[in-house]
Amino acid sequence: MATIQAAASVKADTLPDGSTVVLNKHSQVSYPEKFTGDKRVLQLNGEAFFTVTHNKQKPFEVHTNNITITVVGTSFNVRSRGDTTEVIVETGIVKVATEQQTVTLIAGQKVIIAINEAILQKQANTDQLYNYYRSKKFVCDNTPLWKLAEKLNEAYDVHIVFGKETLRNLPLNTTFIDEPLDNILNVISSTFEISIVKEIGEIILL
Repeated sequence: MATIQAAASVKADTLPDGSTVVLNKHSQVSYPEKFTGDKRVLQLNGEAFFTVTHNKQKPFEVHTNNITITVVGTSFNVRSRGDTTEVIVETGIVKVATEQQTVTLIAGQKVIIAINEAILQKQANTDQLYNYYRSKKFVCDNTPLWKLAEKLNEAYDVHIVFGKETLRNLPLNTTFIDEPLDNILNVISSTFEISIVKEIGEIILL
């Protein structure tokens, strides 16, 4: 077996079939040295974006938690953290299966599955924040502030918290491209006229 591992930084690599994978920090993917048989099977821990080389005769399978994701040629993001897995389809068609159920996702759709849930529910994917680790962009389109804060915490290894619950759902419309964290915080502060307090171990929005 071969393994690609991303520790403290994002890592991109090419798989034996020419497909590409971009691993977010603290993630890894394992796969055979050569894809033999009638499937291309990989095991994912963490988060990755796959761009899959088309091959109808040999479907591409990603296993993570208790979920199997099957495609023949497409691009999609898989995020498996703790007991929750999220699959977002960017292009093409993806099948997501648990032991009990299978759903088919098309571009612009996602599914979020908790490890102890049997029901898979398709949703529209309403933002582009999932892409931040490979695009270096935080694209906010009427995005609630809590969603951006969640991704900033991951990207910059910080702990942003809300001192007031009312701030969590404030909608932000802007794009940050490879910006230092302080610049992003300054824009948030001036946009919503809120204070930012830095303490040991956390950043508080007030």
